[in-house]
Amino acid sequence: MTDPAILFREALQSVFGPLDWLPDPDGTIHRFHVPGDKSGTLNGWYTLFADGIASGAFGSWKAGGTNTWSSREPHNNHEAEQVRQRIEQARRQREDEQRKRQIKAANVAQRWWRDARRADPDHPYLIAKCVRPHGLRQRGDELLIPLYSSGVLVNLQRITTNGNKRFLFGGRIKGAYSPLGRITPGKPLCICEGWATGATLHESGYTVACAMNAGNLKPVALALRAEYHTAEIIIAGDDDRQTEGNPGRAAANAAAAACGGLVTFPEWPADAPLTLSDFNDLAAWSRHHAPA
Repeated sequence: MTDPAILFREALQSVFGPLDWLPDPDGTIHRFHVPGDKSGTLNGWYTLFADGIASGAFGSWKAGGTNTWSSREPHNNHEAEQVRQRIEQARRQREDEQRKRQIKAANVAQRWWRDARRADPDHPYLIAKCVRPHGLRQRGDELLIPLYSSGVLVNLQRITTNGNKRFLFGGRIKGAYSPLGRITPGKPLCICEGWATGATLHESGYTVACAMNAGNLKPVALALRAEYHTAEIIIAGDDDRQTEGNPGRAAANAAAAACGGLVTFPEWPADAPLTLSDFNDLAAWSRHHAPA
């Protein structure tokens, strides 16, 4: 009979690609490096139980989602229940691990934010995006963008001078957002993807919540709708015209439908290049191409 660890590794490899190690079937959660991820990261996780029907679960913190595996189909209800309990145990372990990582990241975020200086208005990223700092802070050469959930600072997005963006390792993103302005009754609330887009909208007079990416528009919209029942929510979507399926437009429409909000996209002048995709792109391009 084939060793369960070898069979389980085959299941892992079908998702992640070649792995040069064997999983440990001790029923606890393990981390591993996912091929193709940045060197030194341990975004992969797995749990494998070898006794009875060998079964386990695995996934990637970065990609999200969980895959489950068992060496064969259960023959009776007792076996099926055993497998179900193990998958449930793996889920609890994964959630505990995720919670620990998020708490650790939130502690780092709060410390860095407290110790950081006010952002330099001449930071190359702000100059490139034609926006003001709006209360951002700076640590070394990196801009710090705060992400809040239920009023608590839970994560930071760090932006380098050349525009590279990274969140804190293990930090919470889903449902967290970066606010620009104070949410007030009777005033529309815009939700957008990136912070620079939010800064452009805020400079046009809007209160904004920046969800940081397309996949987070809907979780943020639902969180804000639950908190502000009567607010008029406008999803200011990215128009990813050059990307197949236009994920920005699709995510914005889905978020607006989920929270009962409106949706808007940039209106492109005839001569605007196709590489532009969001409200900040349009504003920065318009500024550089305004008639003399």
